[in-house]
Amino acid sequence: MSEMKAKLRPFKDYPAKHFRWQTDASGRVATITLNRPDKKNPLTFESYEELRDLFTNLKYASDVRTIVLTGADGNFCSGGDVFEIIEPLTRMAMPDLLAFTRMTGEVVRAMRKCPQIIVAAIDGVCAGAGAMLALASDLRLATPQAKTAFLFTRVGLAGADMGACGLLPRVIGQGRAADLLYTGRAMSADEGLAWGFHNRLVPPAELAGAAHELARSLADGPWFAHGVTKTMFNQEWAMGVDEMIESEAQAQAICMVTGDFRRAFDAFAAKQKPVFEGN
Repeated sequence: MSEMKAKLRPFKDYPAKHFRWQTDASGRVATITLNRPDKKNPLTFESYEELRDLFTNLKYASDVRTIVLTGADGNFCSGGDVFEIIEPLTRMAMPDLLAFTRMTGEVVRAMRKCPQIIVAAIDGVCAGAGAMLALASDLRLATPQAKTAFLFTRVGLAGADMGACGLLPRVIGQGRAADLLYTGRAMSADEGLAWGFHNRLVPPAELAGAAHELARSLADGPWFAHGVTKTMFNQEWAMGVDEMIESEAQAQAICMVTGDFRRAFDAFAAKQKPVFEGN
């Protein structure tokens, strides 16, 4: 515990190199903006690596509590850059290919393990690895213009990429996931909403504001407890019912010794709104 406290540090001024990073005035809500709008915000080897490292290290953030993940200028992310990633991959030997696919999977793993709740704000193109970034997020807001495609089969690859065959059926169901992963077709925003992929659809002009409002409400809530909820979401996939119930009993007991639990009761008794401090 003392080692963790020693590593805690503010991330407000994190010097992002391959995307935009900014926090709100409170420092609690950070926004990651994929920022290559001329190509619909594709990923590169370098941006994959930086995303992996950032999400891995966010467990040490003393300020940031929630993340908004979005893309610049009307598109979310078009996946891996064709000429900066796809073309080099065609010339790589198997050891290098496996190192790359493991690294991309580590981005998803780091997103799922970081304690911050991630809200994806999706507009326009959301394809390939971009669709996986959206899927790995905790909540997804989208515009009616959003088109989400797990298009790996379109480039001769398996639909099994970055955890897609495990994550997508859990969100939208096996049959619907099979449709998208075998065909590579785009899922419309209306389908995404009906299937539970999107939590809400909002007009393009309202997307950023709605995502930040949601992220801020979570950041101002019992964010330590939110982190426990996220951990349990991940851990309980591999548990039986008995293990789930016992694990949640232990998790909830931990939350009951936090100051936030007491603050919530005191505020309720005083007919006031609780102010959570994450401890």
